[in-house]
Amino acid sequence: MKRVEDPEQKIKVKPDGSGIVLDGMNYKPNPYDEIAVEEALRIKEKQGGGEVVVVSVGDEKFVTEMRHALAMGADRAILVKLSGPTDSDGAARLLAKVVEKEKPDLVICGRQAVDDDQAQTGQLLAEYLGWGQATFAAKVESLESAEEKSKVPGLQIEGNHVKVIREVDGGLEIVDVDLPAVVTTELRLNMPRYASLPGIMKAKKKAIEELTPEALGVDVSPKVKVRTLASPPARKGGVKVPDVATLMDKLKNEAKVI
Repeated sequence: MKRVEDPEQKIKVKPDGSGIVLDGMNYKPNPYDEIAVEEALRIKEKQGGGEVVVVSVGDEKFVTEMRHALAMGADRAILVKLSGPTDSDGAARLLAKVVEKEKPDLVICGRQAVDDDQAQTGQLLAEYLGWGQATFAAKVESLESAEEKSKVPGLQIEGNHVKVIREVDGGLEIVDVDLPAVVTTELRLNMPRYASLPGIMKAKKKAIEELTPEALGVDVSPKVKVRTLASPPARKGGVKVPDVATLMDKLKNEAKVI
C-alpha cells in the first residue's frame, strides 16, 4: 500500500521544476491499493481462512496508511523503511524479497499509484519472482443478469489457480493463472469497505514488522530520474460561432481535425 498525495488537492509545481510543493499537502492510501486490500479480504472471507499481509515501501509516515489497511481487516503489516527515493524497479525488487520471505499464494497489487501513474511495479514483481500475472482485474458489469454476475466475479480462486476477468479495448478477457501469481487491480473491481470503530481499535494492537533494503540485500538506487516537472499549459477560452458553417470551417482550417 503506497502513501500518495491526495488527488483532490490542487498540485503546484515548484518554480525550479524540481518537484511539487508539499507544504500543507494531505496524504491518503493509494486508491488502487485500497481496492487490492479489499479484494484480499474478500478472498479470505470467501475461503473461510488465510492471512492478509499488507506491505509498504517508505518512511515512518507510511504507518498511518498501513494502520488504515489493518483497520479494514488486514492481519498484519510489513514496512520496508526507505527514506530516500526509489522507482518502480526498486520497489518491485524489495517486494520480491518480502514475497520470498513470506511465501504467499497470491500477491494483489494496485494497478498503479496515482502520484506517478507508472503502472509497472506489479508486472516487474511477477517477472522477478518468475510467477504468472494477470493485470487490470475488473468486476464484470455488462452481463445480462444478477445471476450471471454472481457466477463471474472479478477474481475467483479455483483449486491451485486464479481466474481473472479483465477489461480490454474489445470488451472482456478471462485469464486463468496458476498459483502462486501476481494480480493487479482496476478501479471497478470492488468498493473498499470503511474501517469500523472496532477495526480501528484492533489495528492499534496489530503488528507492523520493519525491514530495511540493506537487510533484504537490495540496491534501491533509482534507475529512472525525473529531470524536471512543469504544469500543463492553461486552457484557452472558447469562442462562440454564429452557425454550423462557421464551426465546420474552424474545425477544418484552424483546428485541422477534419
